[in-house]
Amino acid sequence: MQIVDADTHVDENEETWRHLAATEAKYRPVTVMPMEEMGDRTAPGYNRYWLIDGQLHLRRIRDDVRTGTTEVTRELKDVEARVRHMDELGVDIQVIYPTLFLHYLTGTPEVQIALCKSYNRWLAEKCGHSNGRLRWVALLPYLDMEAAVDELRWASDRGAAGFFKLAADLGRRVTDPYFFPVYAAANDLDLPICIHTGSGEPGPASLAPAEGIPVNIPEAFYSIVFHGLAERFSRLRFGFIEAGASWIPYVLDRLRARQERMAWAYTFDIKEDLFRQNRLFVTCQTVEDLPYLLRFGTEDNLMLGTDYTHADASAEIRSFEILTKWSEEERISDQVARKILVDNPRAFYRL
Repeated sequence: MQIVDADTHVDENEETWRHLAATEAKYRPVTVMPMEEMGDRTAPGYNRYWLIDGQLHLRRIRDDVRTGTTEVTRELKDVEARVRHMDELGVDIQVIYPTLFLHYLTGTPEVQIALCKSYNRWLAEKCGHSNGRLRWVALLPYLDMEAAVDELRWASDRGAAGFFKLAADLGRRVTDPYFFPVYAAANDLDLPICIHTGSGEPGPASLAPAEGIPVNIPEAFYSIVFHGLAERFSRLRFGFIEAGASWIPYVLDRLRARQERMAWAYTFDIKEDLFRQNRLFVTCQTVEDLPYLLRFGTEDNLMLGTDYTHADASAEIRSFEILTKWSEEERISDQVARKILVDNPRAFYRL
């Protein structure tokens, strides 16, 4: 099978910023670490930071054993090494998401534009050396919507598999009309919106290990269905990445309850083939009860991602082996396994 890993990551490094223009040099992120005499008062791996626009943001020091990766594969310093590792894992294609940009970085449009453009050019170049094995999701500078649309078009021309979006950004829901110019352009370009866990709001969370449950992803799913975004943008595909899929039954129940009990106030329709009609795709995890989740019409819309390079609650670098074993044990059918591993992610990302 030509397996697609629907959610992997890259750890940004100094090379990520080499596409900054001379006039943008002042925006270059700088690595900061405590001096030795200050001691280490943080959890292991949490004592290195990026200084960006006057604020500190965590730059994790990864553990090779825990992540199952190496620095050269995590940071794409050796593209061939990463591809060889994919061969060992039995993966044909990896779709790459950022690490640093999972959190709020700046409220300055010029800084955001410069960093997004440099990241996109760096990653497009790296993926271009993989013979199609590495695909990337574009970052957009949402503080300036005209620049965001321009960058989306640039990324589409360079082979981006989708565009990155946080479920809540700039104090706005994903369904806020503020973002519609980007959605309209993506609709025309046939690029999916990739809604990934993270925080688009300023605060201290980016300085410490992540805590809690990513409730903003289920909320975004609910909001997209409730506000009929799939009808407004008739080709746009919606992906919900790295929040698991166990929340699906709860959100569907809440949608149906609102439809049934408040029909006098709302006109949205929850169809039996909700996922297909609204082009909704969700990454699941092998710690979840997939046979149960398949009862909710998700067979053609679930994908699997390993969270490659990370080592948090969503990470399982051997997910594909586990799911294949489930198929062999008849916990799920061979057909369903193929859809989750191959067909669904290829349909979502148009690979």
